[in-house]
Amino acid sequence: MRKVKITVLKTTFQEDLAREYGVEGLSACPYHKIGQTYLADYAKPDGFCDEAWKAIYQYVFALAHGAHNSTFYFNDWIKTRGVAICSCNDGLRPVIFKIEATDIESKN
Repeated sequence: MRKVKITVLKTTFQEDLAREYGVEGLSACPYHKIGQTYLADYAKPDGFCDEAWKAIYQYVFALAHGAHNSTFYFNDWIKTRGVAICSCNDGLRPVIFKIEATDIESKN
């Protein structure tokens, strides 16, 4: 098993939906900032949002276990082998992550 690098690409805020459905004062995700990086394998990295982890975990797990060597979804909608672009499941303020395979051996 190898470590997977997770990079925060974008934080978004759906103003129209937040205005209609969100609590007063809601803004972009307070947990993640553009450019933050994490290394993970099967365990959620320290400081990573629990809900975001639930949404991207299967991609992290697959890439950590060598899915980048198979077809995974390469050339289906992603043009770079060993990369996944995923988002958390917060419909009002989703965060977009880049998940990429590395050559860093996991010690777990």
